[in-house]
Formats: sequence, C-alpha cells, structure tokens
Amino acid sequence: MQYYSTNGNSPKVSLMQAVMSGLAPDKGLYMPERIDRMPEKFFEDIADMSFQEMSFKVAENMFAGDIPEQDLKKIVYDTLSFDCPAVRVEERIDSLELFHGPTLAFKDVGARFMARLFSYFLSQESDGGEINILVATSGDTGSAVANGFYDLEGINVFVLYPKGKVTAIQEAQFATLGRNVTAVEIDGVFDDCQAIVKAAFMDKSLNGGMRLASANSINVARLLPQAFYYFRAYSQMKQMGKAENLVVSVPSGNFGNITAGLFARRMGLPVKRFIAANNSNDIFYDYLQSGRYSPKASVRTIANAMDVGDPSNFARIMALYHNDHAAVVKDISGATFSDAQILEIMKETHEKTGYILDPHGACAYAALKQSLKADENGLFLETAHPAKFKGTVDAALGCDIEIPSRLASFMKKPSRKVSLRKDYDSFKDFLTQI
Repeated sequence: MQYYSTNGNSPKVSLMQAVMSGLAPDKGLYMPERIDRMPEKFFEDIADMSFQEMSFKVAENMFAGDIPEQDLKKIVYDTLSFDCPAVRVEERIDSLELFHGPTLAFKDVGARFMARLFSYFLSQESDGGEINILVATSGDTGSAVANGFYDLEGINVFVLYPKGKVTAIQEAQFATLGRNVTAVEIDGVFDDCQAIVKAAFMDKSLNGGMRLASANSINVARLLPQAFYYFRAYSQMKQMGKAENLVVSVPSGNFGNITAGLFARRMGLPVKRFIAANNSNDIFYDYLQSGRYSPKASVRTIANAMDVGDPSNFARIMALYHNDHAAVVKDISGATFSDAQILEIMKETHEKTGYILDPHGACAYAALKQSLKADENGLFLETAHPAKFKGTVDAALGCDIEIPSRLASFMKKPSRKVSLRKDYDSFKDFLTQI
C-alpha cells in the first residue's frame, strides 16, 4: 500500500515511511491510496469473533503486504491485551465505553498500536537508530502516547501541552513518568502546541540533526487502529439485534476519531451516518452549515480534549470526499453545545439513568438524542473515564465520584516538566540542547 499527501505535492511513500515521518514534505497528512472493503463473510461472522480476532482481520485488510502476517498479529494482539470495551445499554441509546486501556482513554488503542509499530520498524533497521516522537495534546493524547511508548528502547517522547488547560489527572499521566518521556508545558493553547510540532517537522535544519516523528492523529498510523473499535461496536450491536440503521455520534476535536470511523465505513462497516458533536469550538459545525472552513483560535471549555480551533484531520475528511461539501453532509451531520448545555445533559442523564457521562461523551450523547429518528439505532462514543474530569463531573452531578486506582497512582508521583513560551524558537532551542 502506498500513502499520498493530502496537499498533493509530495511523492507517494510506503507505510513505514509514512509512519516514521508523520507529516509529508509538503506539510500534508498521509492517506492510504485506497481503502479496501472487507469481505461480506467477515460481517456475517463478526458477532462471533473476539475483539483481537476481528481487529487482526481489519489490520490485515489495511496492511497486507506491508508487515508479515505473524508480526502484524503480534502487534495487534499485544495492543489489545487489556479488558475489551463493551457496549453499555441505556434506554434506546447505547454507549461504547472506550476507556479500558492503561490511561482509561480511548486513545490508548491507537497509541499502543503505534508504539509497537514504531518498535517493529526500528527493529528492521540495520543501524538500530533512535527516533524522537513529538506530540501535541489537548488532554488524553499525551497520556496515551506517553504510556504507550514509555521505556521503549530507541524512542524519546516529547509531550507538548497548554499550561493550565488539561486536568490534573491528565497532566499527571504524562508529567510523572520520566525516563524517555518529557512533558513540555507551553504557555498558550492547544493550537500553539500543534503549530510548534508542525513547525518542527518542517524545519530542515532541525531534522538534519534529529530524527522526528509524530504519534498524535497527524500520523496516519494512529488513525487506522482506531477503526478497530467501530467494528467491535457493530459486532455487539449486531448481537443485540440493534445494528440496522446504525447512527454513530462522535465527540470531535482534532477529528481523528471520526476520521477513523469514516475509514471503517469505507471498509464496508454498515453505519448509516455519523454525527460530529462539537463543544463551543464549532469550526466543523460551521463548515457543515455553510460549506466554508474558517479556522479560528480555540476557546477553553470543560470538554478540553475537543478544544481545537484548526482540526488537522479536516484535511483527511476533505480527501475522503474529494472536497465535495454535499457528499460530506450526506454522511455527517453536526451539533454544538455550550458548557452550560454539557453540564445540563450530564446532570439530567445521571438523574434519569444513573449513567455518569464525561463532558466529551455528554456532547456526543446530546447530539444523538437531538437527531436520532424512530427507525434508527444510536451509538455514542465515550472518550475517557469520567474521573479524569472529576472536578467538572462532581460539580455537575453534586457527588464525589471515585478515582480508579489506575488513575490515582499517577497522582502520587512527583511531576517533572519543562515550561516554555509558545514560540517555536524556544522549543527548538530546548530540543537541540538536550
């Protein structure tokens, strides 16, 4: 399989080249040149497959010819060596809880897969080289990547995050690790962090002395395994007899999650339509209404992982739909919610069902509730355990939710971080002096 740049001005590359470089030389994002459909028999048998088994078959469909079968199987099975996510039923609407990985966030799946993929590709090199992973995070990406890549030989991780704009638990999950993980606190917003990472990749002088790669959704390898759990969700909905006219609502920030769902749909997954749920950073919602994409500075909300003003993966959605707005709105609708509305849906849902939503899942649930039709079955994605947003959740529900031991353990460790201004030169100076 070859991978092309969304900007169309760079040569096609192999999977290994796309993964190990992250961004294309023309500043575009890599996309697979084709997305093959899964065979019909796969969907006939899917309800009887384990999560690992179905994910391996999906991975084979994506990476056949790029990675030997047994090596790919080991990567997939090692990635998913934790409790499998399950669909939880609430009235007519079902939730896929995607936070069963090490950091209790859905991004653990993509991060763990990428860590194993990087290690595999490094092992194929004769010189046993070293690589530096740069990742910008608005919340859970940093913790998932830091823990996924933690203590791997030949890999250094630098997590850039906006000062004061991630929760204490999220920060602790990447700022307390040390060893090959460095937390870099930027005095700005997520978009500043993302701009610094992109600038580093485009800096020829820096790349001449250091080998850089990305592990957030800029990198196509983070997206492809995130398609796994869409197939998992469908298999469970099928077991319950609720897979017909399936509508999936996705909390959307940098749009990696919903792009992975669109990849799954191109592979034949029978999803009728998607809903992109936004918080007050509603750039994509505005695009759906007007056909014009107008990035702007992000604003801080209680759903901080969605605080993105210029989502990178918009370019991939445009590539999938050949910049055809009419085709996009046929498959994707949108919704946007203020902090007050998010808090209200969290409170109302808890009072009626006992279900505790995280602020991001609350956006997706509200969007689904708003537009689901009588003949449709709805599924919304939760992004992280609600305890990761304990202050917000406690205030909304008037309770004191328990912090799982897996999260609490991070809070007991000392924080190690580097604080920098939001300009690229400060980061470059820091990186080159290590």
